Amino acid sequence: MSQIGAPRGRTCSRSPRSRTLRPVATLTSAVLAVAVLAGCSSTDEADESRAAVQDNAPAARDKVADGGTLRWAVDALPTTLNTFQADADGTTSRIAGAVLPALYTLDERGRPQRNPDYLESAQVVETEPKQVVLYKLNQQAVWSDGREIGAPDFVAQWRALSGRDTAYWTARNSGYERIEKIERGKNDLEVRVTFSKPYADWQSLFTPLYPKQVMGSPNSFNDGARTTLKATAGPFLLKTIDRKNGDVTLARNPRWWGQPAKLDSMVLKAVARADRAEALAEGTLDLAEIDRSTAERISLALRDARAGRSGAQAALAHGPGSSITSSKALKSWALAHGSDEEKAEEVQAAREKNQKAIAAYASAQDILAKYVVRKSLEPAYTQLSLNGESGPLADERVRRAVARAINRRELAESVLKPLGLPADPPGSHLALAGQAAYADSSDALGNQDTKEARALLADAGWVPGGAARKPAGAGTKAGSEAEKKKAAEKGEKAGAENAEKTKDSGDAKKADAATDAKKTDAATDAKKQAARTAADTASDEGLYIVGDDKPGERRAAPVPVIGAAGPENGTNILAPAPAAARQSAALLARAEALDTGTGAGAHAAQTVARTDKGVAGAYAPRGTAAPVTAPEASKALGKDGKALSLRFVLPSGPGSESLRAVGDRIVRMLDAVGIRTEVTKVSDESFFKDHVASGDYDLALYSWPASAFPATDARPIFAKPEPASDGSLLVEQNYSRVGTDRIDQLFDQAAGTLDEEEARELVRQADARIWAAAGSIPLYQRPQLVAAKADLVNAGAWGLAAPRYQDIGFKKAETSKGAELNP
Repeated sequence: MSQIGAPRGRTCSRSPRSRTLRPVATLTSAVLAVAVLAGCSSTDEADESRAAVQDNAPAARDKVADGGTLRWAVDALPTTLNTFQADADGTTSRIAGAVLPALYTLDERGRPQRNPDYLESAQVVETEPKQVVLYKLNQQAVWSDGREIGAPDFVAQWRALSGRDTAYWTARNSGYERIEKIERGKNDLEVRVTFSKPYADWQSLFTPLYPKQVMGSPNSFNDGARTTLKATAGPFLLKTIDRKNGDVTLARNPRWWGQPAKLDSMVLKAVARADRAEALAEGTLDLAEIDRSTAERISLALRDARAGRSGAQAALAHGPGSSITSSKALKSWALAHGSDEEKAEEVQAAREKNQKAIAAYASAQDILAKYVVRKSLEPAYTQLSLNGESGPLADERVRRAVARAINRRELAESVLKPLGLPADPPGSHLALAGQAAYADSSDALGNQDTKEARALLADAGWVPGGAARKPAGAGTKAGSEAEKKKAAEKGEKAGAENAEKTKDSGDAKKADAATDAKKTDAATDAKKQAARTAADTASDEGLYIVGDDKPGERRAAPVPVIGAAGPENGTNILAPAPAAARQSAALLARAEALDTGTGAGAHAAQTVARTDKGVAGAYAPRGTAAPVTAPEASKALGKDGKALSLRFVLPSGPGSESLRAVGDRIVRMLDAVGIRTEVTKVSDESFFKDHVASGDYDLALYSWPASAFPATDARPIFAKPEPASDGSLLVEQNYSRVGTDRIDQLFDQAAGTLDEEEARELVRQADARIWAAAGSIPLYQRPQLVAAKADLVNAGAWGLAAPRYQDIGFKKAETSKGAELNP
């Protein structure tokens, strides 16, 4: 399952047509050493981290046969051919990659590389007073109608995606809004792009590049490009879209100036994930992403073939005929030929049905033995999203407790180890191992620590037996508006007083390591600030949790105390959020991993189950076991008469078994610290649209794709939500609804510097703060399993790299002497 229904990091809830950047101001409220938040892992860590190895049967072009048709499975036919529209999907991107210019493509480590088929060079030639990028185009590059690729195409795409003309229904415009002008250079092959402000990710622009016929008018952009492309410029061209049969045919481009495509054509066939095992068994596909069960069946067919077993023998060994013993076969034959005609007819029908099943299985195994499974790690990670809009997860301490209760390594190993893939949990939200911006910043939150999780919950007020306690000040009559108002006012007053006390305590502890003068000044300033804004400071330091501005739900927090050397100096420590002062040191510690599935929590659950069978009374017979009380820590938690229970939404479709298995493990891990979950399984169609995107969940599992340009592409995923004029929230793609001003600021700074190392460091700082906010917890990089015909080369599990479509083909046949023949 590939993030069911989820936009691939491109849509924007802020507006259906454009997205703009926002001014930012303050710092995060969590207690974090600035060195940690700065991504203090070694700068060499990205170089030392290894990307997953590709598994695509690489072969030199002279070893690849000319001709042939590749039948390639896709999830569905594209609803649009315009990748810049909101409903563009994976099939849209695959077609664009084969038929349209890509100025930069990704290598095996997910790094952008200039594509010489289109660009002779591209570089920043001026930085003052404005950034200017000069593109020198390949002089042979032409559209399928014979026209040269040039400045008019760049201009048309910029105007369509800049956001200035709202008649264009664009899903994204990041980067294009920073362009000031585009001009022709010294000749038609040079394009000068001037930016109004610096843009680090300029290499992300104009890929794919559409012809001016598509981008030149709103009508052609909005409607025309949904079903056809007026011109293309890739190794393949779009030939037909057959919606009746569910096929898209791409043919070799006769005008292609680069190395010619090895294949005559590629047919993209719409085959649902659940139907791919059957399609492969029928031999109607050459290449298809598959699930684990299909991969296991192909592996079994290969083992049978290597052992010399035919499909018929395999059917009797482990297929439909495996349960037929000699005695059963003899009895069946006797009944089929017996004197009881009615019984004989029934048995004969059953025997015939069984023989057909055996024959079908045997044929399928013979065909499946012609495939191989190629595997790597997909350029995407699965995360646990914690919705901070309202309820218990609006409290950052509860979110951190959830994170500290989860053993990420155990979850990663449960998914990846059986497949023989690396099982290290991702250490970053913004890059994957092997990419330049990667650094493990998970220490900003900490590893699994059951004790620490329970302490965080207790500090947030969630304690054993809390569900049975009435809130302070609750009257005998429930529901009275006057009583509710009185209770809210009383709670706010108490919150302000507690915040004052907590701040005093936090400052006293901090003063042990500071001078007397600094201690006095910091305490005095903090007291004044707390007194002024006790009921209105939940977001003062940039930590935004939707719902904090609701009456009666705010917590007082101090202004960050920053050392004399100024912010981000690598040595100062930000002041703690008052309610989490006692847990501050734990946020920086690496905790020992605990097996919650077999530890105290699981034992306690078994103990509780046993006591439910009956409790001996005061006059129980001698020898009756005394009732066993579950350990306090494993009891269900509550607060002010409410039980701590989180709604965990999971997809129910046939391709989501692995995700549900991970969900089950998470439920057990949370149960071990006293967090109960209500698991809701919904259809794949509604999972993302009706639950994740709309905010109708507490916990959810879904995936985000990796990007070579995290400052641009990841910003909307983690941007601080903003209130709209109608009172709703503009969340862009931040479906956890948790963000900070500082994170936004770091993204903007990373996108605005032309120093590549500085940009990477800023991205790492942003990632550390995303970990600290605990709105999403990366669990594992998704496995990529691909079934491919054994003789198909340069295709399979590409990992972080982009396919090179013109090199895909079938291996040349060999003669008996080993010489290769071109069919």
